[in-house]
Amino acid sequence: MNNMRGMPGGPGSMGGWSTLRALNNEKKLEGRKVDWKVTGRVMRFAYPYRRDIVIFLIAVVISAVLGVATPVLAGDVVNEITRGGPEAARTVVWIAVAIAGIALADALLSLGQRWYSARVGESIILDLRTRVFDHVQRQPLAFFTRTQTGALVSRLNNDVIGAQQAFTSTLSGVVSNAIQLALTAGVMFTLSWQITLLSLVMLPLFILPARRVGRRLAEITRESYELSASMQATMVERFGVAGALLVKLFGSPADEARKFETKARRVRDIGIRQAIYSRTFFVAMLLVASLAQALTYGLGGWLAVTGAVSAGTVVTLALLLTRLYGPLTALSNVRVDVMSALVSFERVFEVLDLRPAIEERPGAVEITGARVVFDDVTFRYPTAAETSLASLEDVTVLDRAATEPVLHDLSFTVEPGTMVALVGPSGAGKSTTAMLLSRVYDVTSGAITIGGTDVRDARLTSLRDTVGVVTQDAHLFHETIAENLRYARPGATDGELWAALSAAQVADVVRELPDGLETVVGERGYRFSGGEKQRIAIARLLLKAPSVVILDEATAHLDSESEAAVQAALTAALTGRTALVIAHRLSTIRAADQILVMSHGRIVERGTHESLLAANGLYADLYRTQFATAG
Repeated sequence: MNNMRGMPGGPGSMGGWSTLRALNNEKKLEGRKVDWKVTGRVMRFAYPYRRDIVIFLIAVVISAVLGVATPVLAGDVVNEITRGGPEAARTVVWIAVAIAGIALADALLSLGQRWYSARVGESIILDLRTRVFDHVQRQPLAFFTRTQTGALVSRLNNDVIGAQQAFTSTLSGVVSNAIQLALTAGVMFTLSWQITLLSLVMLPLFILPARRVGRRLAEITRESYELSASMQATMVERFGVAGALLVKLFGSPADEARKFETKARRVRDIGIRQAIYSRTFFVAMLLVASLAQALTYGLGGWLAVTGAVSAGTVVTLALLLTRLYGPLTALSNVRVDVMSALVSFERVFEVLDLRPAIEERPGAVEITGARVVFDDVTFRYPTAAETSLASLEDVTVLDRAATEPVLHDLSFTVEPGTMVALVGPSGAGKSTTAMLLSRVYDVTSGAITIGGTDVRDARLTSLRDTVGVVTQDAHLFHETIAENLRYARPGATDGELWAALSAAQVADVVRELPDGLETVVGERGYRFSGGEKQRIAIARLLLKAPSVVILDEATAHLDSESEAAVQAALTAALTGRTALVIAHRLSTIRAADQILVMSHGRIVERGTHESLLAANGLYADLYRTQFATAG
């Protein structure tokens, strides 16, 4: 039985694992056919590494040949020992040297195979991941609001790795097993067709039970994945800053520990069952191979005693037998291996085939000027079918029904250097209007121009440089203050960073930190208060130095002291710039050159603070309600 361990294709090698994996996947891949379009795209990803793949396959072929040579030489050793005499002794020594040389060559080839396999596999992973990451970054905001983050990350991890196995495990396995099977079977038939046929007759005794065990193991494995995912989701939610704070404020650590222990125990129990079934598979493989070896020694020994074959031939056949079952089983499941890899590629290509909603038009131009004009703008949010994938939302079919417009016939102008404020009840369409200006979405009808250039005709880099945004929930990456600031201008010097922080009224806060600009802000900037985060975000905006600024309720959730500091920073940010300000607190936009009052996606009033109060309309109602509440 020990002879099976470590043999190519045996349970002690990667071939055994590949066989088990194929059996696990077989049920869910039944009925699938090879999509040659997908195969063609796969080949294009492999083409840059064709030289490495060829060298890798040559090494695999040579290694397979050497694997068959060793049993033949071992049989020759036995024959020489049986013959006896000084000449036989010298021959045995030379054969032993040859076996040692083959072992050394095989070891070096194994290292070479692994190096080229890793080089090709990891390079393909790099190409796929960078392509998918870049493509996802170009998707509209609606894509991210609908998509399950975990499902998307899985495409970058699990599916990409599954795809690259097509060029490492699957490709090498097919070539190696096919050559090894052909050479092994050919040599065995040459030595004794009787023993070879007997060995092949026993093959169904292994494959049929193994398939049944494999299907049951597949069910257990899928259940294990689901339980592990549930346990991991619990950890992610509780280990995040917001989740940890919620547990401390409303929950009980002891209760949370008990809930987690319950899930962890289920993972443990399914893991034990999985281990037992896995071991059953390998024991069955070892048992059938051992029985076949016993028959080989029995029939071969009888043939040797009768003089039909030599003792060395019996030994060679027994050793070759250990190299027969693994390749046969692996090749019987090669279609499943190929389909598994292609399914992973399909899932990756599914993301890559999503067309970005916002693309730069041919002949796009630079924006010059800062005059903003909304000309009869109507907008509806894109449907799920236009922006997402069913598999990333965990639904069967995406909704294709057209949504109702959320903005209707908006027309207004923001002159250079002036401030226009958008006010209105929640859901009036204020933030959506701002997103259209920065081209997070494209208008359904009408046009938006900056300096006379339709934003859809502008270069995307020019638009990003022209329009700067500060939202009510300023997002900071889990990096240093300097890295967060340089996100706006990568080449900014430390002096420029400090100047921006000073203008944003937050330099003193940063100077008091032990690491200053190199302070890591924490997840979502939790190291800082809301007002401090907003001022750092404003400093980032000042570094960008846009000519058009959007403030989306930048002080909505701040206390009075923080609001005063942020307002001082905003004064610096707005000086000399065209500003579109979305205001929750009406006291912050009294000095606006024009106030647009929105309701249900329409502009229902417009004017200055004083004129709107005098009109005694919706703005006056909002103002009285807000200040009555404040009083």
